[in-house]
Amino acid sequence: MQTKLLNDIVAEIAGKQAGEILNLLIGKRDVNEFLIAKKLKLTINQIRNMLYKLSNFNLVSFTRKKDRRKGWYTYFWTLNTEKSLELLAERLKKEIEGLQQQLKSRELKRFYLCNTCKTEVSEETALLHEFTCQECGEVYVLADKKKIIENLMKEIARLERQRQNVLIELEKIKEEEAKKREKIRKKGKVRKKKGKIEKKKKKIKKGKVKKKKQGKKKRK
Repeated sequence: MQTKLLNDIVAEIAGKQAGEILNLLIGKRDVNEFLIAKKLKLTINQIRNMLYKLSNFNLVSFTRKKDRRKGWYTYFWTLNTEKSLELLAERLKKEIEGLQQQLKSRELKRFYLCNTCKTEVSEETALLHEFTCQECGEVYVLADKKKIIENLMKEIARLERQRQNVLIELEKIKEEEAKKREKIRKKGKVRKKKGKIEKKKKKIKKGKVKKKKQGKKKRK
């Protein structure tokens, strides 16, 4: 899983420290919230607030158990890996689309640069100010877009590879979940079949007992 990128997304949703919670949940199930609070040195309410925010996006799920002696509930949290990967794939897709728009703009339009201020402006802005920098009065020069285009293409290719890896990982998880559901379904069918067989056996046995009783009555 692309943990760093997921941490960034989680931080946007629930705050910077939520990324630290994520690290404690990855690869585990039913993590005690008091253990999370202890490790991060935060109050249980702070931990719950962040986890509830993540839960609103279906990134985490929980089970709860009641303490019979104290009477309160303890929550145990699990990362929803499939949903997290879907969110990652969607975020990467948006980043790629944004860079593709930039690339298209660079390929079709011209930009100008002030070598003194190191600021870049569109051709429209440069034309509006008669190709003169408003900060220092330096004349704008045509920016070399070749390197920028190359860098954009490299970044798009890098993010595409990341997204493909995420989608492959997501597909594996979905296949595993499908196998689990199929296994449960088959077990259910076997139990149902066994139940029918047992029911039939009992019925036959009951019928035999009934016939035996009737036979005894006739002999009498």
